[in-house]
Amino acid sequence: MCENCSSNLPHLLAPSRRSLMLFAASAVGVLLGDRIADAKEAKAPPKPDNVLSPDASLKRLMEGNARYVEGASRCHGFKHEREVLIGGQNPHAAILSCADSRIAPEFAFDSGLGDLFVCRVAGNFANDDTVASMEYAAAVLNTPLILVLGHDRCGAVDATIQSLKDDKPPPGHIPALIAALAPAVKASSQQSGDSLANAIRQNVVDNVNKLKSATPILNAAVEQNKLKVVGALYRLDTGSVELLS
Repeated sequence: MCENCSSNLPHLLAPSRRSLMLFAASAVGVLLGDRIADAKEAKAPPKPDNVLSPDASLKRLMEGNARYVEGASRCHGFKHEREVLIGGQNPHAAILSCADSRIAPEFAFDSGLGDLFVCRVAGNFANDDTVASMEYAAAVLNTPLILVLGHDRCGAVDATIQSLKDDKPPPGHIPALIAALAPAVKASSQQSGDSLANAIRQNVVDNVNKLKSATPILNAAVEQNKLKVVGALYRLDTGSVELLS
């Protein structure tokens, strides 16, 4: 190689300023394009069919319960649903249910994975933890419906009635449950009819009202008609769910 060629080689091999700028602009464009596509993907709900109004969500729950009662529950593709839900969730309803082993909301409403956001505690009452969980469902997951689901022959409510009657606290941490359920038992004590059934119903009504009025998140969503909070009773003998007015 001649001396002139050698001296010009670095200049010939070095990319021009214009080509560097074009390359950088292209790379930035690709990167931004990928990020925009990722953002769109992230915003897309994993289960588009779950994007419902409060009334439509309640309708779906009751239709699912009708199938469950009739013994015509659908066969859900859990493998596919697991894959779809890896990156997120958008349940169409949140359920505050009793921990009683005879009541399983996912079965009772014939729902698949990612359809229901369920909190369960003996006596289906809303404490700070469950209120916070429901706030998360409404504000973060955009869940349009909360259903407080009581059931007949509830052992937690029955134990509360007995404890108040005997004026004798139960052992362990159970007194915390008694304290939470006592207001409903006392409020229904003057009602005619079955004292246990009355207290169970009153407890559902009280907790619906508590969630509806929980500030600052749930009550605002209710006022804006983005959220509906309703109560219902599950019948152990038939599996049917009866909405409370």
